[in-house]
Amino acid sequence: MDLTDDNIALSDDDEEEITAEVVLKTLQSAWQNERLAPEILPHRNDMIECMLGQIQHMERNINKLPKTDLRAQIHKMELSRIKFIICNYLKTRLSKIEKFCIPILNEERQRMESGKNYLTPSEYKYAQEYLMNMENHMKTVVLNKMPGNMQIFEMNKMAEHPNMHSHVFLKANETVNGVVLEDLAGEDEEIDLEEGSQHILQYKPVADLVKNGKVQLI
Repeated sequence: MDLTDDNIALSDDDEEEITAEVVLKTLQSAWQNERLAPEILPHRNDMIECMLGQIQHMERNINKLPKTDLRAQIHKMELSRIKFIICNYLKTRLSKIEKFCIPILNEERQRMESGKNYLTPSEYKYAQEYLMNMENHMKTVVLNKMPGNMQIFEMNKMAEHPNMHSHVFLKANETVNGVVLEDLAGEDEEIDLEEGSQHILQYKPVADLVKNGKVQLI
């Protein structure tokens, strides 16, 4: 039942296998980044599917143990922690979809052409339905109560965008040279991030580094 002992296949078409411990660490990192990043990040549904399969496997093994076995209680606590991470990760992403629905959908449509989707098919469908319901509400409830000359509705003007210039606290997973920091006065600054170093920086210059795992939001 130990997470360090089992291997998990990433997909049916991929022969690569990784340990459940690595899957969990990857999922924890994705969850932490998602909670702290102002924008929605590329989904890690592959890790979630792997971990859900591992949870079922562990639950079957736990049920084989006597109820008085201390190991069963310890593993149940660990499973509860993992389930919380998964649920909170998905909840955080749905909250961002609802808050930034318009820009997320606009950007996702552009990414679909290159096949580098940030949303899962289910998330994309949810975002579309959420936007449609919001439009219907505005047209049928809100605008009907407005004077005729004020019933013009432009959804894109209502769009709320994530603040990419907000500051984040991060740790460098590896050395990264030449990170360009934007200055409000128009004078950019270039810095190097040493492996293991911690920084408070604007999110926008390090956004790609978060997505490719070179830095971790903390």
